[in-house]
Amino acid sequence: MPVEEFVAGWISGALGLVLGHPFDTVKVRLQTQTTYRGIFDCVVKTYRHESVYCLAPFDLIKVRLQNQTEPRARPGSPPPRYRGPVHCAVSICQEEGPRGLFRGAWALMLRDTPTLGIYFVTYEWLCRQSTPEGQSPSSASVLVAGGFAGIVSWAVATPLDVIKSRMQMAGLKHRVYRGVLDCMASSVRQEGLGVFFRGLTINSARAFPVNAVTFLSYEYLLRWWG
Repeated sequence: MPVEEFVAGWISGALGLVLGHPFDTVKVRLQTQTTYRGIFDCVVKTYRHESVYCLAPFDLIKVRLQNQTEPRARPGSPPPRYRGPVHCAVSICQEEGPRGLFRGAWALMLRDTPTLGIYFVTYEWLCRQSTPEGQSPSSASVLVAGGFAGIVSWAVATPLDVIKSRMQMAGLKHRVYRGVLDCMASSVRQEGLGVFFRGLTINSARAFPVNAVTFLSYEYLLRWWG
């Protein structure tokens, strides 16, 4: 059974990532850039100018690549800073040293540690509330429970997600934060407390369908193999 659970979790997680990646790109840009007037403006500009093509280094590379806004394959336009994930990793090591790949790692850990607990507890509780005792949850129950579990967990995670993204982009902008607390204090001082909830709307919009699909596919794969 552990093998089936692993494979089911891997497949359902992959489906969730495919569905949620465009939303995640918009979320990261809203959190780290000030050139967009809102979610729709960010989506339109990203689509117009380019294609929207768990470990700290991979998360850092993802954020750096998502923040590239140079138009691709357009005559006369400047080439993208990074040509792909490998080039991005090599460039970071050359310019910022190997430690540069771990920018924001503490914020990532602080974000995910409590969030994952809240995520699964919320899902289990909602499933039990909507399912008669002794029965398996219905598809509708799994979809709703998974979706709301995602929203609740991201509502808790968003403040530290903002800090994580800013620390990961700091090296590219030649800005130095002395740590998580310094990044938080600097962000509040310059932009107010509202900065901690930047991206919450897009996080919530992404969280419901992504996690609903993730949990539904996970449960169905387990039943299919069981």
